[in-house]
Amino acid sequence: MVSMFDFINPTIAALKELIPFLSEKSKTENITKRLLLRELRDNLKVLMYAHEKKADVDKVIERLNNNAIKEAVKTDFDFNKIRKGKIKEEMVTDERNKKYIGWSCEQLFDKVDEKIEELRLIKNLYPNIEESRKNMTLVIGNLYFRMKLLADFIRHKT
Repeated sequence: MVSMFDFINPTIAALKELIPFLSEKSKTENITKRLLLRELRDNLKVLMYAHEKKADVDKVIERLNNNAIKEAVKTDFDFNKIRKGKIKEEMVTDERNKKYIGWSCEQLFDKVDEKIEELRLIKNLYPNIEESRKNMTLVIGNLYFRMKLLADFIRHKT
């Protein structure tokens, strides 16, 4: 059976390495940083489990969380404390992420937040997602690859 989350297939091994890395990296004294890293980890887990269990897209959207990002923005948190620098070409493994070369950690967190909000908006406007005329596989896939790029960026040695 084909799943709308099959876009994860080629990256599943890397994802299974990123999740423990984010757990370890989140063991920090900085509460905001801890919450942001855990939220990123948990969102990646949601998509990984959705892929493994062929989950319902509505339930997946409900489980995606961006509260830590919103709170960090409210407190004027410097997202670049998580990872300084910019995304370099050699860090980008997926063609769709090439446009993020030169972006900072803060810019990527902002984009992740924007996509989660977009998914919630679509779900609220169209209780039956198939009626939205949006390619939900593409929208969720783009969110996934942005979150994976963010996690890879955080993990990458300079």
